[in-house]
Amino acid sequence: MMSDTLLLVTILGMAAATAVPRVLPALLPAGWRPGRRLQAFLDAVPFAALGALIVPGVFQIEGGATAGLAVAAAAAAAAFARAPLAITVVIGIAVAWAMAGGIGGS
Repeated sequence: MMSDTLLLVTILGMAAATAVPRVLPALLPAGWRPGRRLQAFLDAVPFAALGALIVPGVFQIEGGATAGLAVAAAAAAAAFARAPLAITVVIGIAVAWAMAGGIGGS
């Protein structure tokens, strides 16, 4: 169970992380453009955030890390084959289900 202080700090941190990117553009001079390196960093942020959300789940899936890696590999293969997003998700779910035992599994 999380302490009240830790919960408050967590909520305030999430609020700041949400508010800063929304407010910052309004505080910058009109016509300002980021440099090449800053733009490259900003372009990488969504992928880093997505990875931070997905990677822990790969190792916490029912069936252990092997099942998680199988699911991630199947979804990655579908994505690299340029399957539509919905198909990629369905493939990941199907592999997770199969690794968990499918019909009659635990």
